[in-house]
Amino acid sequence: MPPGTLQAAPALTTIATPTLWLVAIAGLVLLLALDLLLTRRPHEVRMREAAGWSVFYLVLPVIFGCYLWADHGGGVAVEFFTGFVVEKSLSVDNLFVFMLLLAAFAVPPALARQVLLYGIVGALVLRGVFIWLGAAALQSGTWAFLLFGAILIVTAGKILKDVLGGHEQQVDISNMRSVRLVRRFVPVTDDYRGSRLAVREGGRLALTPLALAAVAVLGTDIVFAVDSVPAVYGVTEDPFLVFATNAFALMGLRALYFVLQGVLTKLRHLNHGLSVILAFIGVKLVLHWAHGVWDWMPQIPTLASLGVIVAVLTTVTLTSLYANRRDREKEAAS
Repeated sequence: MPPGTLQAAPALTTIATPTLWLVAIAGLVLLLALDLLLTRRPHEVRMREAAGWSVFYLVLPVIFGCYLWADHGGGVAVEFFTGFVVEKSLSVDNLFVFMLLLAAFAVPPALARQVLLYGIVGALVLRGVFIWLGAAALQSGTWAFLLFGAILIVTAGKILKDVLGGHEQQVDISNMRSVRLVRRFVPVTDDYRGSRLAVREGGRLALTPLALAAVAVLGTDIVFAVDSVPAVYGVTEDPFLVFATNAFALMGLRALYFVLQGVLTKLRHLNHGLSVILAFIGVKLVLHWAHGVWDWMPQIPTLASLGVIVAVLTTVTLTSLYANRRDREKEAAS
């Protein structure tokens, strides 16, 4: 093929039969229904409860990965586990933003779980749309790999620039477009009204701050989807596996929030690692596109990707722990 020739992408292949899609979606709806049932009675989530649900949502993808290994081979299972690790690592960073949002809206601890559930349901819907759009883009031509790669590399550069510049993540509610849009059309009460999203005041419908918090979380979900969906498509081109990795990572996000609530701020080098991971997957996608144009261009195997991602996450965790210990020693010495 002459250099620079644009190659049409082959039809995307998937391991999913209509039955597997139906079972997966039914299982997801069942878990969401169970969560909604438990959330109807607002309560402050204790560590034991959060840890139990976190373990449950970690065991589920392991079982699913073992099924993939037995039924579809090790290659498919490795793609799933790699995509899941990528999504989970990005989710941990997302949790820090959720923590800032809940603090900015002064969400009572008993209602935090409900707000996070609304955000997760919205995120699942948004991810489904982005996954479908991503699959359509990949089927239209190999240029989509170049586009996805560029998005991830630019995002990685922005994250690294913010980290090196010492800019901490902040949330300014007054400047959030989603919140300003809601307030422009609907009045908002000054205080929370239990778990209610809307009430009637003076014969008019008014939203509560709980509804605004849910809208803000949903708004951030849109930004997260722009990064996470291309990142997983950098690991696997199977839309079903992309959907499964997103679903498993998101479903365990709420319980993980309460487990890591006091730990997130201590992972001071997490964004360094995420910038490296996103840049690495971006380069992987660009190389994949280039290989379709020039056969001699190398590609990065999925198993090697998994090794790099795990190594980066392990490194930033260890360096964060070391930096925290060094700061404590300095404070003790002074």
